[in-house]
Amino acid sequence: MKSKGFYSSLVAIAIPISLQALLQNFVNMLDTIMIGRLGSVEIAAVGLGNQIFFILNMILFGITSGGGVFIAQFWGKKDLAGIRKSLGLMTLIAFVVSFIFTIVCLLIPNQLIRLYSPDPQVIQVGGNYLRFVCLSYVPTAISFSITLALRSTERVKLPLVCTSISLFTNLIANYLLIFVAGLGVKGAAIATVISRIIELVILATWSYSHKYEICGKLKELLGFNRYFIVKFLKIAFPVIINETFWGLGTSVYNAIFAHAGTNAFTAYSITGTISQLTWVFCMGFGNGVGVLIGKRIGEKKIDEAKTYAKRSMWFMPLIGAFVGVFLVPLSKLLPVFFNVDQEIIKTATAILMILIFVYPFNSFCMNWIVGVCRAGGDTVFSAVAEIVVLWCVAIPLGYVAAFVLHLPAPMIYLFFCSESIVKAIIGAIRVLSGKWLHEVT
Repeated sequence: MKSKGFYSSLVAIAIPISLQALLQNFVNMLDTIMIGRLGSVEIAAVGLGNQIFFILNMILFGITSGGGVFIAQFWGKKDLAGIRKSLGLMTLIAFVVSFIFTIVCLLIPNQLIRLYSPDPQVIQVGGNYLRFVCLSYVPTAISFSITLALRSTERVKLPLVCTSISLFTNLIANYLLIFVAGLGVKGAAIATVISRIIELVILATWSYSHKYEICGKLKELLGFNRYFIVKFLKIAFPVIINETFWGLGTSVYNAIFAHAGTNAFTAYSITGTISQLTWVFCMGFGNGVGVLIGKRIGEKKIDEAKTYAKRSMWFMPLIGAFVGVFLVPLSKLLPVFFNVDQEIIKTATAILMILIFVYPFNSFCMNWIVGVCRAGGDTVFSAVAEIVVLWCVAIPLGYVAAFVLHLPAPMIYLFFCSESIVKAIIGAIRVLSGKWLHEVT
């Protein structure tokens, strides 16, 4: 296939994925922005409450990414039975995990927030938010699985439409519950639950009514045997461990900022919310690369898969550099979106400026871990590399910056950025070696 075929196919898959992720982040961002009109304590509380979902989100991403390796390769073979039993297994695992998270958050919400912040006000408000928003975890987990299966079979438009409807629902419900009903953070949580349930209902009913390839009877979805479960977990388990420990590590980042001060964490939380508006495009293209490579492996077009991987190595950093530039105009809108002290706005802006220069490295890492190695079944190597660099390099450096050197928030963030640079070097060596490619189906 010519280069033009690769890039046009990548754009066709990546843009809808990116737009869907962008809208999905808007759903989360609406909570933060609307709560931001109430004050810095509420911003920090909702931000820390969402850290629990972030950890769940990483575990779900690990489960579905592992399942996506199988679905993409089964899609290349046009093996519908394989696709359906992969979807059934990863949905079952995702349901169990999200249900456990829900129960824990219902029982001890304040204790969970206390892990991140010692501020009594933040703990009280954040616990109240968490107690309600956790009811969205199970429908979100099921939607995660269906969405990933649709992407892996190149059905990328339906998730985009569903997320658009979810965004509109969340926007209206947020306004009515936060401001009209005066429920504050509780209203934001309830609005999120409503929007996630509506998203799942539309996603499932439309897929089945139009008889998409992923849709099967219960017997087909549960058609996996012990041998398939073992094979599935051999590929998926390293991804689950990878995303879980990465999520925990990122949560440690937040805890370090929170203990450095509520203002420092508020600034960091704001930059995370804003940066997600641009990062989704790197994520979309990285996932698109994974779909194309996985499909080629399933079709036994091994040389073509390797060629795609090498092309993505230079293309993805360019995507990262391009979308990073948009953080400049977004940084000018911080005072409009968030009702916080000017000092917090300055700190958040400084962190965003650092992030611009790190984006090409971040994009490259997204590509080689999610796009190339996972599509090629090389999940053990990518998991070990990511976990070791995060926990043995970035977190220790960030801890030293915050608690030994007592540096300001932007400098702490700069120390954390060592993670992406080290991982990029490791990834370049791995992709060029060709050892990442394995046929798992």
